[in-house]
Amino acid sequence: MGEIVLNIENAGKSRAALQVLDGVSLNAATGQRIALLGHNGAGKSTLMKAVLGLTPLSAGRISVAGSAPGSAAARAATAYLPEAVAFHKSLTGREQLTLFARLADCPVAQVAGYLDRVGLSEAADRRIGTYSKGMRQRLGLAQVLLGRPKLALLDEPTSGLDPISRHELYAIIDEMAELGTAVLIASHTLTEVEARTDRIAILRAGRLVADDTLENLTLRAGLPTRLRIRANGDAAGRIVDATGGTRVNGMSVDLLCAPERKMTELRRLSAMGDVVADIEMHPPRLEDLYRHYSTGENH
Repeated sequence: MGEIVLNIENAGKSRAALQVLDGVSLNAATGQRIALLGHNGAGKSTLMKAVLGLTPLSAGRISVAGSAPGSAAARAATAYLPEAVAFHKSLTGREQLTLFARLADCPVAQVAGYLDRVGLSEAADRRIGTYSKGMRQRLGLAQVLLGRPKLALLDEPTSGLDPISRHELYAIIDEMAELGTAVLIASHTLTEVEARTDRIAILRAGRLVADDTLENLTLRAGLPTRLRIRANGDAAGRIVDATGGTRVNGMSVDLLCAPERKMTELRRLSAMGDVVADIEMHPPRLEDLYRHYSTGENH
């Protein structure tokens, strides 16, 4: 693990009788990509605002690159992309990004390269008021790239983006991580973050109920793997009798098995010989794990 860029220790936030954050501890090191998941109201936005210094904590502490949230040093180390970006509609994309570059004390000469990297070269001199939501989101991503921040907070970064732009965005996130930026991504798009992040952190009712790699969360949850067995000829019934599985579409059988029994079941099916035409293995997906942890089934 590299240098810890973001350190959250027992963060608590209450509003009247409502506990919005309850003892949340989370860290992010250089080059890590962390997905922050949770239902609406789970505390994701409050946690991000606390990291930005916009919301004071009721308990605990947060440090960004060794500095307090909201301090000049923390602001210089952090980039933020909200779900709904807001820019001056009368400015062009180039003018807006140039303004941000000057505020961030970044070379203005780099602006053209950042606009090109997010696919806005041809629209750089158009007024932002003519931009689509996806184009404004890409301009916001260009702002995040300015100055190579130590920490990037991305709140639903693919909102309004078409599939190609979504792929490009995650390619840029990968590049940022390779250059050492710690990236925290709040998202509801589970299929995207499943393959493009290093760790999964899940909030439920203000509490952090999971924080680990996808592999480790899968092992801890103990959710079953689904084996779909395609039978030869009319042998599906024999497979059902032998395995206790469920017949599907006449020709196939679904069998659920615990993680520790997966290899045992595969060996048993292999021993059945020509009765089995093919076996597809479907391990739990992030959607299954998210449902498991976020609904409290593990408590």
